[in-house]
Amino acid sequence: MKTWDERIDEVWADASGDEVGEETIARIDALAAERGFDDARAQFERAGARDSAGRPAEAVELYRHALALGLDDEHRPQCVIQLASSLRNLGAYDDALAVILAEQERSADGPYRDAVATVHALILASSGKPSQGLSVALLALVPHLPRYHRSMTAYAHEIAELDG
Repeated sequence: MKTWDERIDEVWADASGDEVGEETIARIDALAAERGFDDARAQFERAGARDSAGRPAEAVELYRHALALGLDDEHRPQCVIQLASSLRNLGAYDDALAVILAEQERSADGPYRDAVATVHALILASSGKPSQGLSVALLALVPHLPRYHRSMTAYAHEIAELDG
């Protein structure tokens, strides 16, 4: 018999490459129901299904509920990243920025730091600060470059000033 996690992964694998719709949401909701309303991971998966289906307002509420219930170290940063992205999609840029900056500070050396930077850059670009967004993206890339760290860091800081 497959574990709950394996069954969740199977739903997402089946949805891969397709537009997520009511069927995926229903499958995730059925699995989430097995764990109950007070299970953080179940609520996170429900949020992700709605987010992937283009229903960010519903996702935001569920992401916040999952975080309030307490997620493990693997799923908490994913939830925060997805919450900030959904807030950005809703045009709630200040909220999105507050969420992603708090995560950036909390897990600066975490495995999701580049994803955090990517969402941070998108939020800035969407909120009318594209140069600052580009700067954040460049600074996230610098550690992955074989050379040019000093000059690219300087350029990134210089570009950030263009938004005023």
